[in-house]
Amino acid sequence: MIHRERLEGAGHVYPPDEWRLVEKEFHPHVLAAAETLFSTANGYLGMRGSFEEGTPVIQGGTFVNGFYESWPIVYGEVAFGFAKTGQTIVNVMDSKIIKLYVDDEPFYLPTANLLHFERVLNMKSGTLDREILWETPAGKRVSIRSRRIVSFQHRHLAAIDYTVTVLNGEAPVVISSEMINDLPNQIDEARHGDPRRARGFKDRVLVPKVSYVRDRRIVLSHMTNNSKMRLACGIEHAFETMCPYAVETKSSEDSGKAVFSIDAKAGVPIHLTKYMTYHTSRSAPPEELCERAERTLERGARHGFADLLAGQKEYMDDFWRRSDIQVDGDPAAQQAIRFNLFQIIQATGRAEGAGIPAKGLTGKGYEGHYFWDAEIYVLPFLIYSAPRIARNLLKFRHSYLDKARERARQVNQKGALFPWRTINGEEASGYYAAGTAQYHINADIMYALKKYVDVTGDEEFLHGVGAEMLVETARLWADLGFYSERKGGKFCIHGVTGPDEYNTVVNNNTYTNLMAQENLWYAVKTVASLRDQRPEKFSALVHKTGLDMSEVEEWKRAADSMYIPFDEKMGIHPQDDSFLDKEPWDFKNTPPEKYPLLLHHHPLVIYRHAVIKQADVVLAMFLLGHDFSAEQKKRNFDYYDPLTTGDSSLSVSIQAIVAAELGYGEKASEYAWYGALMDLADVGGNVRDGCHIASMGGTWMAVVYGLAGMRDCDGHVSFRPRPPVKLDGLRFPLTIRSQLLEVDINRDTTTYSLREGDSLVIQHEDEEIRLSTENPVVVRPHTTRS
Repeated sequence: MIHRERLEGAGHVYPPDEWRLVEKEFHPHVLAAAETLFSTANGYLGMRGSFEEGTPVIQGGTFVNGFYESWPIVYGEVAFGFAKTGQTIVNVMDSKIIKLYVDDEPFYLPTANLLHFERVLNMKSGTLDREILWETPAGKRVSIRSRRIVSFQHRHLAAIDYTVTVLNGEAPVVISSEMINDLPNQIDEARHGDPRRARGFKDRVLVPKVSYVRDRRIVLSHMTNNSKMRLACGIEHAFETMCPYAVETKSSEDSGKAVFSIDAKAGVPIHLTKYMTYHTSRSAPPEELCERAERTLERGARHGFADLLAGQKEYMDDFWRRSDIQVDGDPAAQQAIRFNLFQIIQATGRAEGAGIPAKGLTGKGYEGHYFWDAEIYVLPFLIYSAPRIARNLLKFRHSYLDKARERARQVNQKGALFPWRTINGEEASGYYAAGTAQYHINADIMYALKKYVDVTGDEEFLHGVGAEMLVETARLWADLGFYSERKGGKFCIHGVTGPDEYNTVVNNNTYTNLMAQENLWYAVKTVASLRDQRPEKFSALVHKTGLDMSEVEEWKRAADSMYIPFDEKMGIHPQDDSFLDKEPWDFKNTPPEKYPLLLHHHPLVIYRHAVIKQADVVLAMFLLGHDFSAEQKKRNFDYYDPLTTGDSSLSVSIQAIVAAELGYGEKASEYAWYGALMDLADVGGNVRDGCHIASMGGTWMAVVYGLAGMRDCDGHVSFRPRPPVKLDGLRFPLTIRSQLLEVDINRDTTTYSLREGDSLVIQHEDEEIRLSTENPVVVRPHTTRS
């Protein structure tokens, strides 16, 4: 259910700009949201967009992907197999603080007389830039320029280039470059009744281990109190000016600062470059991490800020070459799309050995946990634009396979069960009904694996890593389900929760059964292929998993016999066995301020009604479209769409795709626009807690799968373009088996160009097209190509 009033005025604070998010004034009323939107990150390290001065701030934050504190989950009543330990991403030391004093007066944005203010998130260059002209109470005019970068090229390095110039006189200037362990931000944060927000901690999180100063370099090291993870953070300074100055550097257990005192001359720039580094480990001692930090700082200072910028530009140029979606005729749409894609690469670019937090590294929402969102909503974009990153993320899932095996045993099942929400591989969901019961995460990960292999042709990864995951997930499905006499001997799966968290612990969730069937079939196919074509790989798989071919036969039988709910009278697929028997939700008398329902109604009230938090059957129709007839898709969509609240940011992109396929063009465009603005317009009212990374992946899908009508099944790629009338044109690249395809859609024609590679076969509508780099192919809807 789209709350259209939330989109009114969208873009007022941040006017349309195709490559930039621009703030022309200091807006204290949107400070928390701006801290999220102006975040800079590289997938390993993330810094919220708080100001260099350190204040004002609502939710300051610096995060390292996978760096967490653990805590015991407390239940009113404990039951067997419940998750025992929670994990929360840690707000680590804030190293980006640079305080400025002129004539001993602090520069403080809320009270400063600002003659000029502009802050820009430059999505093309990957920098956060700010220009300010401040008039002090004494009439001094001070130019302040800064550029912040979290490097993609150097995973552990960030930097700020900071220049101050007193324009109209002499003045004493003090620049205090600081690094602090932000204790209040770690301890005092509260959820205020919203389970989507991160918990706070009652006790200190980071325990001091090492602190020292070396010239203008400061290094601090801490260890988390419970999880025993280690962190070293360091800052280094390069300082240039023609003005006389002095510098003092000092540190304590939880802070450090380098204070530059300058006798500023009129018109003479004062230039500070601050390098910041973070290193983490589960096992390395603090002293070793400090040495790593020093090496990073030394290299950064030696090469200089210009080198960092050049490396960032090279990385971003390559990213946009492989990823950019260009739209003609709508600058606001162009800005929103690029913002979403930019935030995805900020969440994933250097996330080696880690997953994708639901909020990326832009906030603490959802505790910094990894969910199924990554595989279903984000990996499709990465597979087609940055397959190496997609491969790393799938490999990361495999690294937690032993813990998934252990989790399956904890819930009395064979095989492996990947955790619903986690950082360290252990289940961290304290509410099993909407957490552990979502067994479909196993199939979601295997679905992403299959898409990755189909699109890239990376059979070695499938045989070396994927096959082991397929075996263990197939084992779980075979053990979880049973053959029901009441269902005609079909294989049924009971007591699960599908994607829709407003209907929990149900029998025969259509999405789960279909995805489990796909998982089982893929496991059967992969094992058979290894046995017949790669006997050495098959032997290794048997050695690692204890596989017996009788198991594989059982997997095939279960998949072939899978019960898929269908109501002949209504001509639809029930979401589960009981959904059609529930009382419809009273949407008419539920005002917009009572959404999301989960914040205003007891779960039992929601569970007994026919109401949907996020796409479930409709998602199945998109992911496994070949399992539904055109008539079934229409009937299912027409039935479920009015029941879907929009309480989850994961819905609208999927609804847009299926609506476009069904010819509901206006509705498809509305849903797609709603999803594209999820963060820029703060549609859900919670962007303060971080960006919706999965929804951003959904924006890419809404364009490519929705407007361009792409479908990819078993490695075959086809298009049925359905561009909205409001756009003059649409272009985007896709990487398919190491070849770069460009799709250019306008109102009259679609052009397919092979920019890199030898040859590629695709399908346009019902026509096969063979592409080479020499000859682009131009086609018109429902006509032969010209």
